[in-house]
Amino acid sequence: MTSLNGQTVLVTGANRGMGRHYVTQLLERGVSTVYAAARDTSQITVTDPRIVPLVLEVTDAASVAEAGRVASDVTVLINNAGIVRGASVLTRDAAQLREELETNLFGPLALASTFADRIAERSGAIVNVASVLAWLPVGASYGVTKAALWSATDSMRLELGPRGVQVVGVYVGLVDTDMGQTFPDSPKSDPAEIVRRVLDGIESGDDEVLADDMTVAVRAALNQPVAERLANV
Repeated sequence: MTSLNGQTVLVTGANRGMGRHYVTQLLERGVSTVYAAARDTSQITVTDPRIVPLVLEVTDAASVAEAGRVASDVTVLINNAGIVRGASVLTRDAAQLREELETNLFGPLALASTFADRIAERSGAIVNVASVLAWLPVGASYGVTKAALWSATDSMRLELGPRGVQVVGVYVGLVDTDMGQTFPDSPKSDPAEIVRRVLDGIESGDDEVLADDMTVAVRAALNQPVAERLANV
């Protein structure tokens, strides 16, 4: 990927948080179309003729298949949608963990598999938004799902890279969005700046975007025991 100009992009979770910033900044970079996907597209308030609102439930196979039919010209997929429940990994009722896995892992995988062949035909890109919590045991069940997405993204890159697809893993700490309010007293990054760094990474051909200083430090310390990684955050 050398430029987003002229690309056709599908963004999940486009109705709020970083999703809104992806939509607006992609338009600024000259994309031809943005499929702004969300469960509730009435919340998509950005107006531009290049925006195509797309009702999408990433955990529903029929909804994903319909998105594949409607958005058949996609060249870049940004798997941005996610949820956080933060349940203990030891709870006997795993319903919240399963809910997170459906959205944070199986949703991106379903979309990637739906669009992979046509993206490969166009030498496009797939972007999976994970988290620094893939490497830190904070957020409990949420971190488990993001660690799984990290591994899946690496596997996806090995499979699709030889076919000309750029697979980008995005790793970031707390961002000033609704989801970030789970930790009200912690410092948070500007979502517009995080999205800018991600889009720069796509256009630079990066495999990973470490979108803030904390994430850079944690990524560099993966050889340390988890207690030391936590102590240095």
